[in-house]
Amino acid sequence: MVREKPTRTPSGASSIYLGGDGYWHGRVTVGVRDDGRPDRRHVMSKKQAEVVRKVRQLEKLRDASRVPKPGQRWTVASWLTHWIENIATPPHVSQNTHAGYRVDVEKHLIPGIGAHRLDRLAPEHAEKMYVKMQQSGLSAGTAHHVHRTLRNALNEAVRREHLARNPVLQAKAPKLSEEEIDPYGIGKIQRLLEAVSERRNGARWVVALALGLRQGEALGLKWSDVDLDQGMLRIRRGRLRPKHEHGCGGTCGRKPGYYPERRQIRPDTGDTKSRAGKRTMGLPDPLIALFRKHKRTQEGERIKARQLWHDKGWVFAKPDGRPLNPNTDYHEWKELLAEAELRDARLHDASHSRHRPADPRCPYPYGDGAHGMVQCRHGQALPAPHRHHPP
Repeated sequence: MVREKPTRTPSGASSIYLGGDGYWHGRVTVGVRDDGRPDRRHVMSKKQAEVVRKVRQLEKLRDASRVPKPGQRWTVASWLTHWIENIATPPHVSQNTHAGYRVDVEKHLIPGIGAHRLDRLAPEHAEKMYVKMQQSGLSAGTAHHVHRTLRNALNEAVRREHLARNPVLQAKAPKLSEEEIDPYGIGKIQRLLEAVSERRNGARWVVALALGLRQGEALGLKWSDVDLDQGMLRIRRGRLRPKHEHGCGGTCGRKPGYYPERRQIRPDTGDTKSRAGKRTMGLPDPLIALFRKHKRTQEGERIKARQLWHDKGWVFAKPDGRPLNPNTDYHEWKELLAEAELRDARLHDASHSRHRPADPRCPYPYGDGAHGMVQCRHGQALPAPHRHHPP
């Protein structure tokens, strides 16, 4: 009987064999490299069954066109560092978004899961990190923000074919509990307005409460955005938190923000939080009068400051004309709440007081427009604001 000569494995087919080194090897052709040569991947193990499993997995990824690109073996830390330094950067994302991403990456993600190989990251790794974060005292909101940052970073890795799939899409995100906003009542709003009336830049708080402006929107206002003759206010930008770098090269041992010759590396303002944030709002007569009074006061400060005045056109500014610092503004809000003996609340939440039901001491109900607290403060009814969104 004539024994048939064994046929050779067809070109491009997968192969599994026991090598002279005592290991089982598998080779799978998954495509073509940039230089035109076959892209043939290699796997190995002491167990034949393990090599078979790896070969079948590579074949499945190849058939689904989801094989990671050859080359650098990314760790989670190296990919996140590359992503935050070179991909998720302004102008592709806003300055504030980039700052939030950086905190998540450097403070939570790299210390938590950075040592894992990128292509071996599992949903369970992310879920364990979220649990540890909350067990350490961090809020579910912080953990959820970290989850969204990791998801975005790995989506980009998938898009660039460094990952076959995003494991974070399968991870259970930290559960957020919706907190119902409890606005201030009419009496508390009146106490708050009495407290701001004696403060420099008191108009800043009245305008924000009346119109529901975010902190960045209020601090980013310039006089060119305010048309007092037409009674219109345009929201075009938001104030950014300052960011500095050393003027000494970092040799002084101080934080950059406390170095006397620090250099600001972040612009004063950025785009609004969303496209819909760019809008035009109508101003009622009491707010127009308040703006005019504030402008006269600021003009007196400009004359007093003389050559030290920074003429940048900020509506709410420091005594030398420079823009207000969001951090200082935040602490002043907390001081106002303590002075008025009110419970702690965010300014944007307090502005929801204008949506409360009607009060017999107020000429119009809070829901009739955005100026309930100004109505009661000035003792007159105001028209609802007009909002015009740019096309």
